[in-house]
Amino acid sequence: MRLHNTLTHNLDELPPAPGPVRMYFCGPTVYRRIHVGNARPFVISAWLRRWLLERGYEVTLVENITDVNDKIYQAAPGRSVELAARAAAWYIEDTDRLGLGRPDFEPKATETIGQQIALIEELFGRGLAYEAPYEGGCDVYFRVRGFPEYGRLSGQRPDRIQDQEPNPRKEDPRDFALWKGYKPDEDTWWESPWGRGRPGWHIECSAMAETFLGPVFEIHGGGLDLIFPHHENELAQSRGAGREFAKIWMHNGMLEMSGADMHKSLGNDVSLRAALEAWGPETLLVFFLGAHWHSSIDFSDTALESARAQAARFREAFAQPEKEAPAGEWDRLVAVLDDDFNTPEALALMHRWRSQGYLGPLRRALEVFGLGPLTRRQEAPGEVAALAEERRGARARADWAESDRLRAEIAAAGWEVRDLADGFKLVPKG
Repeated sequence: MRLHNTLTHNLDELPPAPGPVRMYFCGPTVYRRIHVGNARPFVISAWLRRWLLERGYEVTLVENITDVNDKIYQAAPGRSVELAARAAAWYIEDTDRLGLGRPDFEPKATETIGQQIALIEELFGRGLAYEAPYEGGCDVYFRVRGFPEYGRLSGQRPDRIQDQEPNPRKEDPRDFALWKGYKPDEDTWWESPWGRGRPGWHIECSAMAETFLGPVFEIHGGGLDLIFPHHENELAQSRGAGREFAKIWMHNGMLEMSGADMHKSLGNDVSLRAALEAWGPETLLVFFLGAHWHSSIDFSDTALESARAQAARFREAFAQPEKEAPAGEWDRLVAVLDDDFNTPEALALMHRWRSQGYLGPLRRALEVFGLGPLTRRQEAPGEVAALAEERRGARARADWAESDRLRAEIAAAGWEVRDLADGFKLVPKG
């Protein structure tokens, strides 16, 4: 299997099965409910893990939760711990509803403070860290000029990189924080060799990745927006400390609305919870399948209506007679997914199997992508069927207002009523 590697700009091969394949994906900073864009790396990492397991690999997936960060302090002054715990629970609750399972490990940044301090101490020993004291405390920075490879991942020239964290006490504007000294408006801190404080964002992930996967692992993933500065800084810290760190860097494209990257700060976000309520997990998963993981994807009602219709067609296929698939059909799926995990091609192949009645490979493929519920026939609850019967009577009386009201009530219960010449059909909302 080969994947596009941001670091090398090539399609780089994974080791042959059984591997192992160790993966670290950057999870959310928890200060509010996640939006649908945050869900994309979660979905991609879960799918990739499921596919590698299908292919006979030994897989370990780590996805962190950042629970100490400037954004959390700003969102809940004096209550950052409470907010982080609540938002972490929201994140797990919402992503659980996608039906893809959990990563093997989901460490919180606050659980590895000791490892982070130890890594910073190693960087001091290599001349790559320095203190920047101030009255009442001390910050610690990474010395970018001491790491000649800096900028390789993002493609930025080190002499043109802008100041990431303005501070007149830094040796170089490009330097970034490893440790931040305590400030009076922050309600959490830890003791360290440099005084009371807390870690910088980037050192958290370097330490968590090594703690759970070791000094070298196969895949590091996250959104394109993390390439710089977050992943560039992770790479510098870990390789500066003598670790090989990640071999392949996967960066998924951003979710867009009307052509603009979807970020909380733009005010155009849709929470994953709201999207799940409106569209259901199967529709969202089919929606994500329709774009290559490296490409951006447009989030719109039109795109989601298309995904819902596709999910419904898959579900309806399993009410039809099954045909035996010719030899080699599964190998077609292997070919497209092992070539840079091409889910749009996989989706097209699954629709061909659906139209030809090849339900054996289709069922197996849908299970890989968490769409197994589409293969299982569902009967509407009695109360929903009763509402549909009432609606049929309202239509017979030409009481269109009552018909529409009952349709809305059926939809709120998670079902769609479709009118037929001889009655109606109830279909679960995808």
